[in-house]
Amino acid sequence: MNTTDRPTPGPASDPAAEILDVVDEDDRVTGQAPRAEIYARGLRHRCVFVLVRDGQDRIFVHRRTAGKLVFPSLYDMFVGGVLGAGESYGAAALREAEEELGVSGLEPPVPLFPFRYDSPDGAFRENAYVYEVRCPLPVSPQVAEVAWHAFLPEAEVERRLAPGPGRWEWVPDGIAAYERLRALRAEGPGRA
Repeated sequence: MNTTDRPTPGPASDPAAEILDVVDEDDRVTGQAPRAEIYARGLRHRCVFVLVRDGQDRIFVHRRTAGKLVFPSLYDMFVGGVLGAGESYGAAALREAEEELGVSGLEPPVPLFPFRYDSPDGAFRENAYVYEVRCPLPVSPQVAEVAWHAFLPEAEVERRLAPGPGRWEWVPDGIAAYERLRALRAEGPGRA
């Protein structure tokens, strides 16, 4: 395993070719494969979720572009993504936040909790870490990643998650991570 914090990239124009670590349920590296193969075979891999708040404590929400390999055109309350082979969770959290927001110079995201997501059909399996970061900078999200974005008050995010009219279609792993975050915060200060 490469122990540096730098990902092993695939061709810059083809994210599906990026090499990722394949891991077991205990987060031990068991091999490596291109992102497209990991998704096609439902192999467990690593990723990060970063909840971004602005200076008014609003949450950055975006709709993914239609061309995304996973969960195209769905809404997400996290920025983030997969870890390149050998990349650390912390390095990936900062890289993904800055890339997706189109900023530089963010403080390192604060780690909140580890998280595992397995889709109900078993086709999508990830070991993840959830982070939070404050972004006081004007954002300019990547057009290849983000079709729409806004900083929304948490009450508006909750309204858009609630069943009924006005509910948005959200990425399932993001909903699961957000529900876990809410549950930990309900348990008391310092939990997440």
